[in-house]
Amino acid sequence: MVNFQIRSYQKELLDRDDIPFADIKRNMQELDFINTWLGGHAITLEGFRRLSRNQLSISVCEIGCGGGDNLAAIARWCEKRKIFASFTGIDKNPDCIAVAKERNLPGSTWIASDYKDVVFDRKPDIIFSSLFCHHFPERELIAQMRWMYKHAHRGFFINDLHRHPMAYYSIQWLTRLFSKSYLVQHDAPLSVARGFVKKDWQLLFDSAGITTFSVQWKWAFRWLVVVDSSH
Repeated sequence: MVNFQIRSYQKELLDRDDIPFADIKRNMQELDFINTWLGGHAITLEGFRRLSRNQLSISVCEIGCGGGDNLAAIARWCEKRKIFASFTGIDKNPDCIAVAKERNLPGSTWIASDYKDVVFDRKPDIIFSSLFCHHFPERELIAQMRWMYKHAHRGFFINDLHRHPMAYYSIQWLTRLFSKSYLVQHDAPLSVARGFVKKDWQLLFDSAGITTFSVQWKWAFRWLVVVDSSH
């Protein structure tokens, strides 16, 4: 039985370093589909809009970028509005970076590295993560928030999962029916169990020493967390 009162710390299969490339690629493709149809990309775009504030030129960096689907969604949005944007995607899994590079996204730089080891020539305007935070215990999350706060010129945002039984059992059912990826079938419900409730975010920000932030619940069982440091 899953105890939704506390976060799970069980490792996801995707956190292993011995997953074949073909399985990684299938996983990234299905995550893109899930983000598209269950609103994940829409939440990412809302976070981006709130921090970009219709600037005509913007730089954005995603840590834990996976196959690059979030940055591709932002790129499409910017292209329609004639906004010049440059993109940096960071992921320590080189197979994820290889999938991202296949997108041939204009103005993009893809870095296979732990985000903590990346040195920027110039601070990105916006840093964000999507479905990344739940992979970490609290101590590492606090350091991660401080890192994003320090390295983002305008601010950062987080798009991640709400730990809730309805979310857990719904995604478990949906992935068993429709997913062809054993990684998605195993990791999707576990990701929810490793997700957050609102109080978790408040405690994390208190520990990180970041006092100005917003936490909003979004459909379907997501949190949009925004820190605007440009004021």
